[in-house]
Amino acid sequence: MPGDRMNGQVGVLSWISGPVAHARVTGQLAMSEQVWAGDARLVGEVIAVGQDSATVQIYEETSGLHPGEPLFGSGRPLSVVLGPGLLGAIFDGIQRPLSGAGFAEDIFIRRGVQLTPLSERAWSFQPSIQVGAHVCGGALLGTVPETPLIEHRVLVPPGVQGAVIHVEAAGEFTSDDTIALVRDSDGRKCRLTMAHHWPVRQPRPIAERLEPNAPLITGQRVLDAFFPIAKGGVAVIPGPFGAGKTVIQQSLAKWSDAQIIVYVGCGERGNEMAQVLEDFPKLTDPWSGRPLLERTILVANTSNMPVAAREASIYTGITIAEYYRDQGYDVALMADSTSRWAEALREISGRLEEMPAEEGFPAYLPSRLAAFYERAGRVRTLNGQGGSITVIGAVSPPGGDLSEPVTQHTQRFTRCFWALDRTLAGARHFPAVSWTASYSFYDAAVAEWWGKQTDHDWALSRRKAMKLLAQRDQLQEIVRLVGADALPDRQRWILEAARLFEQGFLQQNALHNVDAYCAPAKQLSLLRLFVDIYEQGDALIAAGISAVSVDETLDAARLIRLKEDVANDDPQQIEKAHAETVAGLRALAAEQRRWRRT
Repeated sequence: MPGDRMNGQVGVLSWISGPVAHARVTGQLAMSEQVWAGDARLVGEVIAVGQDSATVQIYEETSGLHPGEPLFGSGRPLSVVLGPGLLGAIFDGIQRPLSGAGFAEDIFIRRGVQLTPLSERAWSFQPSIQVGAHVCGGALLGTVPETPLIEHRVLVPPGVQGAVIHVEAAGEFTSDDTIALVRDSDGRKCRLTMAHHWPVRQPRPIAERLEPNAPLITGQRVLDAFFPIAKGGVAVIPGPFGAGKTVIQQSLAKWSDAQIIVYVGCGERGNEMAQVLEDFPKLTDPWSGRPLLERTILVANTSNMPVAAREASIYTGITIAEYYRDQGYDVALMADSTSRWAEALREISGRLEEMPAEEGFPAYLPSRLAAFYERAGRVRTLNGQGGSITVIGAVSPPGGDLSEPVTQHTQRFTRCFWALDRTLAGARHFPAVSWTASYSFYDAAVAEWWGKQTDHDWALSRRKAMKLLAQRDQLQEIVRLVGADALPDRQRWILEAARLFEQGFLQQNALHNVDAYCAPAKQLSLLRLFVDIYEQGDALIAAGISAVSVDETLDAARLIRLKEDVANDDPQQIEKAHAETVAGLRALAAEQRRWRRT
């Protein structure tokens, strides 16, 4: 437990302002060291060190703390405990477990309470090395069945290397039990357990950074088809209140094809996080039928919790994500929302009396954002395996203003921008992803993967669909002035084809049993269907057939319902509807030719 690691008193508190305190240093204290403030032992971190003074950021409520109380050191940076038992757990921003805390009379964890992050249960350990083997950081020691969905791969911690002089046989061990002994080149013995500590602000080492080349399939058509993200990529979801940021992130957590999900609720409203904590344990993993929580880790730090812990929560989340990436898994981290995290930086910076930059945010906001998002990526781990972390961060700009500092700086460090539109959300069009303001720079990287799924040209259909929507948006300005009836037939057909595409492809019901997730094969069939309908209709109108006749030939209601009526494993039904629709348009063309001959 944290209390067992205290090195004794290292200072005396002299000044407290909210989550920030100054102390007179009387012992050894290092920058970024984890400390405990006051007789209540409140968790904190050293953020500035002077010759005989230190500034501490305290991660718990400081009411009642007063000058003269002691400051205790730990001798290590602010760290998380990594080992089996993380999956299915719910932590606060500094990795204190929120589930099973055992305080029936309290809603929150009481101040100063020291909780062990990992459970004390015994795990079934199966060794993978033998005595005499030479190991280094990242080497596989053995495996543990952490959940029915995920095999936990116990690795040698980074920085440890030497010859194995003892390995425990297969059996039941707790996270703190010795499972191996390693002797380094200096003859010192190193005791290895299934768990180890890692500083949250220090990225875990890798062997090589690789280019992302496969998409993270989200099951959301507007994202996968128009604005794809690669595994190991970074995306940002900016949008105003009520536009659906949290719903999109929860849909991605449930339906994306990442193997591990880390969901960080950073400063969100308590009722939203309460709903997440209530719903996630009940969700079923669509891929296995098992509880989704068996491959999910939740970090919950709501807006009414201490603001300093909000700043630490995303580092806790990304460090846990790196740990599973090092085991060779594809991890998706959802950060909701980084705006609240930036607000925590602003509040702490103000209490430190630092010179403010744009809108009061500290001048180091861009560098902090960059340091966080750059920990994403597809990598080759220290033991040669491939793993990835995909980071999807939500941004809540005040009033939906995308020019505010957090959105603008985040945009600099991300390659995928899923802007949510207030108008679309007001029209009940969900996901409310704007196809004019959004973009993705991963389209070329994932085009080859999509090309292998079918002989259909995904990139070409994508460009045609986006061109259709761009033409519709241009015509909307004219329609507002003179009305749609004043347009020529080909332009009226653009409006109608775009409406079909919008309702039959772009809109998606997150609560529908079938439409909540759309498989890649079904996405391609729908995309091809609506693009082909537009092109066939345009050709008929160019040949002299009226837009009204083309529109009447189509069974628009049936086409729009295909997304909900056709199962993901039966895209042939869409191909059948496609063939019947094309046949109907060709029959219209043949009838027009007969009429002209007569």
